[in-house]
Amino acid sequence: MLGIGQKFPAFALKATVSTDIKTAFTGITDKTYAKKWQVVFFWPKDFTFVCPTEIAEFGKLEKEFKDRDAQVLGVSIDTEFVHLAWRLNHKDLDSLPFPMLADVKRELSGALGIIDPAEGVAQRATYIVDPEGVIRFIMVTDLNVGRNVKEVLRVLDALQTDELCPCNWQKGEAPIKAA
Repeated sequence: MLGIGQKFPAFALKATVSTDIKTAFTGITDKTYAKKWQVVFFWPKDFTFVCPTEIAEFGKLEKEFKDRDAQVLGVSIDTEFVHLAWRLNHKDLDSLPFPMLADVKRELSGALGIIDPAEGVAQRATYIVDPEGVIRFIMVTDLNVGRNVKEVLRVLDALQTDELCPCNWQKGEAPIKAA
């Protein structure tokens, strides 16, 4: 698995960006949001049970990420057409404000080293990538356990201070001052 301090891999994937068939699909690459913070999260499969709870939560907090100049990107191994069908059939996903990327060939998830060996799907992984394309945060949870989106936002806040931030640090609190 790629780790902290390494470059996030180059990629070019199809994405679902709306539920209007005329404008639903677009291409997204590693250059699309260059020079921005990126929060890239993976889920195992569409039309499952835990995944939509996380995806919807990222959608609810997307404005918070945008306020921090961060672009949220969701990714699974499903096609852009499956993403569209899921959005059309799940009320919590129909108006998502961020792209759902289709890593059908498992190129991005494979380059990151997050293909689950037993299930063959992307693991439930989250990356925060800085404006230079460097991985600054990784969290991977069991396929059955959803992530905490507010924790991802908290870590983004901490990383953006470029300071030493103690355990449970929250935005607005003082960082640690090294003597």
